Amino acid sequence: MSSFDSLGLSEELLAAVREKGFEDPTPVQERTIPEILNHGRDIISLAQTGTGKTAAFGLPIVQLTDDLTSQTQALILSPTRELCLQIAKDIKSFASTRQRVQIVAVYGGSDIRSQIKQLKGPAHIVVGTPGRVIDLIDRGVLKIGNIRWLVLDEADEMLNMGFKDDIETILSSTPEERQTLLFSATMPPFIEKVVGQYMKDPMEIRIGKTNEGAANVEHQYYIVKAQDRYLALKRIVDMVPDIYGIVFCRTRQETKEIADKLIEDGYNADALHGDLSQAQRDMVMQRFRTKHLQLLVATDVAARGIDVMELTHVINYNLPDDAEVYVHRSGRTGRAGKSGISVSIIHTRELNRIRLIEKISHKKFIRCLVPSAEEICQKKLLHFIDGVINQDVDSDSTVSAFLPTIMESLSMLSKEEIVAKFIANEFETVNRYYQNAADLNVELAEDRKGKKEKGEKSGSDNAYLEKHDIARLFINIGKIDHIKATDIIGLINDYNRKLPQKVNIGHIDLNRNFSFVEVDRKWANEIINNMNGKVIDGYKLVVEMTEERARNRRSKENDSRKEYKNNKREYNSNPRKERGDKNRHRSKDNERPFSNKNNKGKKSNKK
Repeated sequence: MSSFDSLGLSEELLAAVREKGFEDPTPVQERTIPEILNHGRDIISLAQTGTGKTAAFGLPIVQLTDDLTSQTQALILSPTRELCLQIAKDIKSFASTRQRVQIVAVYGGSDIRSQIKQLKGPAHIVVGTPGRVIDLIDRGVLKIGNIRWLVLDEADEMLNMGFKDDIETILSSTPEERQTLLFSATMPPFIEKVVGQYMKDPMEIRIGKTNEGAANVEHQYYIVKAQDRYLALKRIVDMVPDIYGIVFCRTRQETKEIADKLIEDGYNADALHGDLSQAQRDMVMQRFRTKHLQLLVATDVAARGIDVMELTHVINYNLPDDAEVYVHRSGRTGRAGKSGISVSIIHTRELNRIRLIEKISHKKFIRCLVPSAEEICQKKLLHFIDGVINQDVDSDSTVSAFLPTIMESLSMLSKEEIVAKFIANEFETVNRYYQNAADLNVELAEDRKGKKEKGEKSGSDNAYLEKHDIARLFINIGKIDHIKATDIIGLINDYNRKLPQKVNIGHIDLNRNFSFVEVDRKWANEIINNMNGKVIDGYKLVVEMTEERARNRRSKENDSRKEYKNNKREYNSNPRKERGDKNRHRSKDNERPFSNKNNKGKKSNKK
C-alpha cells in the first residue's frame, strides 16, 4: 500500500492529513486521489459506506480549488442533512491549511436566508441536499454554470429517497466540461442511466465485492419468540455495558415505542424518526455523536447520512426486507480499521433470510444464546468492580478529608463484610429485576438432538428433569388468557408464601391454552396443593405434574378407544340410532379467565 506522500498531494494538504491523524490511504483514496489530481476523468466508485470516500474526493478538490476567484467550483450532493453537514465539516478540516478556500453547506429544514448570505460571499465548494440546491438555483443565488467538479455521494441512497428528478435537473444545469464523480454502494438502473447520459468515458473503481459485508464486522443472531424481542434486546445490551450503537426498527411507530421503553427502563437511549422537528433531530444527533447517548433507535430512512465512526454495535430489532439494506446497516460499524458487531434478533421463520444474507454478503453468521440472568448480573458486577479499581482518587480531592470519619464508621466491619454490603447495595435493583427471569432462547430441532446426545436438557426430557431435581408443572392457563410469564411467577409466589423458603422458578413455556413451568421438585407437591382448584376471575385453576397428566391422558385415551369400539359395534347393530350432538357448547363455567379483557366486538344477547 502506498502512503499519502506518493499520491500527489501538496505539502499543505499533507499537513492537513497528518493533523487529521490519517496514516495510510484506504483503497478508494489510493485509486481516486491521483485520478482527480492528474487526469480529470469521470469516476464511478462502487464502495460501501465507511471506506474513506469523503477524503478521496475532498482532498484533491481542495488542493485544485482556485481561491483567487469567488466562483463556485465544486458542487457535492448528498442525500441527507446529516451527511451534508458531515461532508462540509470534513472538507473544512482538509482546507485548514488553505483558509481562503470557503466551504458552504446548504440543506432543507434550516433558515434559507442565512444560506443565501453565505453564498453571496465566496463559496468555492458547496455541499448540499438536492431539494435545497434546486431552490437556491431557482432563486438565482447558487450559480453552477461554471463548476469544475460535480460529486454525487451516496447516489443510490438519493435515488431511494426520491431525488431522481432533482438529480437530473441539477445535472442538466451543469457545464459539459465538468468532472463528474459518482460514489455509490450499488448500481441500480437509474444510476446506470446517469452514467450513460451524463458521464464521459468514466473510470470504474470497485472496492470489494458488491454487497459484501465489511471484513471486520462480526455477524450474530439470536432466536427468540416474537413477543420476547424487547426482553432479548435488553439482555443483549446489558451484556455490553459500554455499548455504543444503533437499533434499527421497521417503522417509526415501533421506533418510538422501543425508545420510550428503553428510556423508561433506565437505558441511555433516544429515537430518531420522521416525526421529529429539525431542531429535535439535531439535538438527538448531537447527543449521539458526543456519546451522551449510548443507543440510537432509528428507521433506515431516518438513519441515512449518519456518519459516526466508533459504533460498537448495530442491532437489527427487525431484519430488513432487502439483503442489501442489511449490508448497509452492518457497514455502519467496524469502520476506520476497528471491529464491530452486527446483531439480529429473529424468530424461527426468519432463519431462511439469515441464510440468504449470508449468501449475498459472503459472511458467516454466528448463532448466539440470549444471556441468562446469572450471566448478566456477573457481567454488570465485574464491570462495576473494574470501574471502582480504575477510578483515580487524587490525594488532594475532597474525598480525602472524609476518609478518617469513613474508616472509623466501617471499623466494626471486616473487609469481606464491607465488600458484600457495598455490592449488595449497588446490585439490589439488578438482582431483583432478573430474579426468576425465564430463558428466552428458542430450541431448534438440531438443539434438541444435540442435547439429547449429551444428556442435557431438551424440552420436556424427563431424564434431565430428574437428574437436576426439577419438576415440570402443567397449568391450564395460557396466551389466550392474556397472561405473561411474569403473571405465572406472581401466581406461584402469591399462593406459596408460607413455604419455608422462596420457590426457585425455571423455564416457563407459554402455549395457547395452557403453560408449563419448572420448579424445585421438593416443593412441587406443595405448590400443586396450594394452587390446584383456586379460582381466578371465576375460572378454576388446574395444576398437575406433567408426567402424571400424561399418564392420565393415556388412560383416558385408552378408555375413549374402548368406548368408541363399543359404540361403533352398538351403532352398526342399530343403524337407526341417533348420533349424539357433536356441537356441544361450553358452559359459562368453562369460560377462560380474564376473558373480559378482550370482549370488544362481541355481539350482545339482548334483543
